[in-house]
Amino acid sequence: MLRSRGPLWSPRVSDAHSPDVILRLALPSPLRRLFDYRAPPGVARAQLQPGMRLRVPFGRRELIGILIEVSDRSEVPAAKLKPALELLDARAPLPPALFKLCLWTAQYYQHSLGDTLSWALPVLLRQGEPAEARQERFWHLAAGASLDDPRLARAPRQRQALATIAQHPHGVAQQLLSQLQLNRDSLELLREKGLVHIEVRRHASSERPTRWLAQPELPLNPEQSAAAEAVRAGFGRFHAFLLAGVTGSGKTEVYLQLIRETLEAGKQALVLIPEINLGPQTLARFEKRFNARIALLHSNVNDRERLDAWLAARDGEADIIIGTRSALFTPMQRPGLIIIDEEHDASYKQQEGLRYHARDLALVRARQDNVPILLGSATPSLESLHNAHNGRYALLKLTQRAGGAQQPRFLRLDVKSRPLDSGLSGPMQQAIAQTLAAGQQVLVFLNRRGFAPTLLCHDCGWLSGCPRCDARMTVHQRSNELRCHHCGHVEARPHSCPKCQRLDLRPVGAGTERAEERLGILFPDYPVLRVDRDSTSRKEAMAQLFATIQRGEPCILIGTQMLAKGHHFPRVTLVAILDADGGLFSADFRASERMAQLIVQVAGRAGRAEEPGKVIIQTHLAEHPLLVQLTEQGYFAFAEQALAERRSAGLPPFAHLALLRAEAHKPGQAEGFLDQACSLAERLLDERRLGGIELLGPVPAPMERRAGRYRAQLLLQASARAPLHRLLGAWLLELEQLPSGRAVRWSLDVDPIDLF
Repeated sequence: MLRSRGPLWSPRVSDAHSPDVILRLALPSPLRRLFDYRAPPGVARAQLQPGMRLRVPFGRRELIGILIEVSDRSEVPAAKLKPALELLDARAPLPPALFKLCLWTAQYYQHSLGDTLSWALPVLLRQGEPAEARQERFWHLAAGASLDDPRLARAPRQRQALATIAQHPHGVAQQLLSQLQLNRDSLELLREKGLVHIEVRRHASSERPTRWLAQPELPLNPEQSAAAEAVRAGFGRFHAFLLAGVTGSGKTEVYLQLIRETLEAGKQALVLIPEINLGPQTLARFEKRFNARIALLHSNVNDRERLDAWLAARDGEADIIIGTRSALFTPMQRPGLIIIDEEHDASYKQQEGLRYHARDLALVRARQDNVPILLGSATPSLESLHNAHNGRYALLKLTQRAGGAQQPRFLRLDVKSRPLDSGLSGPMQQAIAQTLAAGQQVLVFLNRRGFAPTLLCHDCGWLSGCPRCDARMTVHQRSNELRCHHCGHVEARPHSCPKCQRLDLRPVGAGTERAEERLGILFPDYPVLRVDRDSTSRKEAMAQLFATIQRGEPCILIGTQMLAKGHHFPRVTLVAILDADGGLFSADFRASERMAQLIVQVAGRAGRAEEPGKVIIQTHLAEHPLLVQLTEQGYFAFAEQALAERRSAGLPPFAHLALLRAEAHKPGQAEGFLDQACSLAERLLDERRLGGIELLGPVPAPMERRAGRYRAQLLLQASARAPLHRLLGAWLLELEQLPSGRAVRWSLDVDPIDLF
């Protein structure tokens, strides 16, 4: 089955005949190959199907492997083949469509198949738990059991336990034992004596509702109606739609009405969101609208809840599945619609392990499931706009804000030669004061956590560098610490300069902590609410902050890009962007796109209701063409210009990239490995006559030392995708054999979005 899929893994092929059934398994390891085992004792060939899990010995450990194929032959001598220990499934946990998606994913992203399948399974299934809906255990009194049983004469605890069980004719649930002060050991002894028994009951699923709507739908304006009708016409077959709607244009209402029609057709809907913090807010909105069974999947859901939600979706007992990128691998019994909200968001790209992009994979899944997929964003990625221009996606535009709300007005505030007080200019302070005095709310955006980006000695110029990275340590005032936001290194803030021992140490620059402190001093009569990763680390902290904001009283919100994503703040009428210059001169070709998206997304929080909104952007480059175009002509004019520049430079989406990264403890080791890798690639390009591929590097990474390791990278740039992937498959097989590769940690990122 897999041999026709190219050189991603190495199936064992031989004429050596083995008398037993041979199981070819994918194991959760970085090794890009399959492993042969004999079938477990007593398991017939007819019981074995691809996708089933088996427990197998692997060295001194036991692993959970996934069956890929059954064969009669192996190149491993029969005497050396080990039997699998146990077959864990009566049917494969992954349905055939999702199993096929995993095969495609491993092939495209050039990743170990075993590791890819592990990513697709909930943690408990990776650990060997049954792939069955939750079952509850109930303790019952056995027929004929009596408190006068002579075996209990000298066992008062067992006798008391039996008396308690006898008081519950319907049985005592396992989770209630501690509440009834029942001891498990006593119950087990009673079971051995035949006085009690256990009944296992399947967790009862809720009934399918008869009416889907819990509250009436909102009326759609003509643009929303046209968008919904276009997607509705594509129901029952694959079609990709890009819903490009300005912030506040009612994209979510379009989603909700399409989901209602999906449910009425007896189908399930999958909704992907970029951030965990949007989960509760999205879930609450869906629960208010629908009498539906909703499953929420993201990394903050515990393992048991995640498995229950995953199985409910697989068995058709969940109607709507909402989750972050990993929820893409949730099986659906009756798939009907896939929605990717904020499709431009970089959070959809997994940056460790299996480096997949959930948006791109969702399109592959929608095609395999033959269902429509809707990508929504106020600031679509340049890749998606390019696909819309080429006809791969149908472009649906929403240009008007819902409810007649006006678009925010942009003002570029030139701060050259102006004094900045903790990042705040005088005109910005005046605008904030006027907004608060009018009884409205202010959102201050600063995409930099902590109190200050670095600590400086005024006498000798020492800067607080990280001992493990080529980066500065950020000052965190509340905890009196210096923290590296790249590797996590933390140390106490020094009282004197480590270099010259002087005491004049000064925080340089402003982060959210510093701006929060200064705003609290400048506006003591108004609450200042900080929203960043530090202030929302406690459970429910984000919900409490937003509950305060939603009360609508005058206040100042200060935060990072967490504030920019999908939140509704109807009383915010002023958005203050303190530093817009970071993305204008970055070495990363995507920086300007990200900056434009961030500015527009943050600006979209202003003026959602009847109040008109205003956005003030502090910048030292007020006449920069990009800022002028973005603020005067809008995001789509910027995007057209950016696409033209990408085309002339031969950059994505007009080219295809793969990035080979390497890191090592010693300087030069990573570059040495990449030099050899580059030579191998050049030889393969010549042997296979593959054209249109450039090798750029190897070069040190932009941050060469990170977390104590020295990093380097080699970029492959191709004009067409097919030749690039033909090269990658053969290349990686040879890279795995390089002796120098054992001294470094290396990885391949196909379609990277971060060259850092």
